[in-house]
Amino acid sequence: MAHALSFYYGWVVAGNGVALSLSTRTVMAVATLSVFVVPMTQSMGWSVGMFSGAVSLGGLAAVFVSPIVGRWLDKYGAGVILGAGSFATGAIAIGLAFVAHPLAFYALYVPGRMIFSGPLEMGLPTAISNWFIRRRPVGLAVDHIAKGAGLAMVPWAMTLIITGYDWRTAWIVLGILTFALGVVPSLLLVARRPEDMGLEPDPAPVREDAASQDAEAVSDSGNSGSFAEIDFTVGQALRTRAFWILAIFSGASMMVQAGLSLHQVSHYISQGIDPRLAAISASTFALAQMPAGLFWAALARRVPIRFLMMFASFVVTLAAAGTVMSDWLLPEIISAAGIGFGVGGLHLLIRLVWADYYGRQNLGTIRGLTMSVQVGGQALGPVIAGFMFDYFDSYRIPFTFFAVAVFLAGIMAVGAKPPRAPGAE
Repeated sequence: MAHALSFYYGWVVAGNGVALSLSTRTVMAVATLSVFVVPMTQSMGWSVGMFSGAVSLGGLAAVFVSPIVGRWLDKYGAGVILGAGSFATGAIAIGLAFVAHPLAFYALYVPGRMIFSGPLEMGLPTAISNWFIRRRPVGLAVDHIAKGAGLAMVPWAMTLIITGYDWRTAWIVLGILTFALGVVPSLLLVARRPEDMGLEPDPAPVREDAASQDAEAVSDSGNSGSFAEIDFTVGQALRTRAFWILAIFSGASMMVQAGLSLHQVSHYISQGIDPRLAAISASTFALAQMPAGLFWAALARRVPIRFLMMFASFVVTLAAAGTVMSDWLLPEIISAAGIGFGVGGLHLLIRLVWADYYGRQNLGTIRGLTMSVQVGGQALGPVIAGFMFDYFDSYRIPFTFFAVAVFLAGIMAVGAKPPRAPGAE
């Protein structure tokens, strides 16, 4: 089929990602779980704190499994990992429909959240990055938009099912949806790399002698027509300065993203805004990330990616500062949109930069190592904001801290120059 198609087979891989974003990827997302909080805790007599603790524990588990999953992605390909992850997620979702004890809930949801934060968050971008080179920003933007659409539609659909039937039925529907869209297509359609199927990648970039190629001149030139791929081993990547700068940048920026997104509604309520209006900020934040993917992707082959990461960080900085000062609806919406637009850029650019800087051959293993830092940052952000709020009785201090942190991360990103090709003089 790959050779008979009139278009590049990489778009089939991207299309499978869209299907996963409408099914598997949404099941263990916080946005989806949020619609189950009230009906499950009231039905079972559980505390909200106990219920939400499963999210943090699952994220912590992903920190430890991400390096292992990364190696599996390089060895077996994303199709196997995504198919297996979808099967496990579907089974877990159906199992959650029958829980009656907190231990049973934790035994199911924690591994499900671990799969969401590790294999799924790594597998989909890795699959697209392995199939696209020249059009990699566009492929990742499609994935980014599909993810946003799924997280916008599925929680709403589950709310209708919970209202019309009950929360147990909603979990069963999620499980069936995941089995239908996530398992078989991933196993059958997603090959590891185009070369495994005798295809050229995207098409193949201009071949140049890596030993005489200055990676910074190529990647920072902004000329996609001369984009030449350079592959690093894990050891070679670890010896580059860019690796450590990008790892720290990923952890810091995702710490800010998680802290702001979880607590922004609470901040506006504490400022005296009606809870129904304050909730608009959450929707605005999510919706702004979708066009952001297209915007930053359009610039990704024209502007050096390290400068784009800096600009995206500065957008989040300004929006976070605006959030600190917002105390009525219009500034709230503008600030939430700014955070979403900047965060959307950070998500896309972080996924893009690893493949552009270090190539495809060991991308899964390299991303697995850095994903632990990124997930750790996401777990840390909400905790920092929560404890600061408890101490200062205000979100102004933690949000100011986040604004400064992401600003410094943006400055640091400029130093992440593309590493020189292995063996280059």
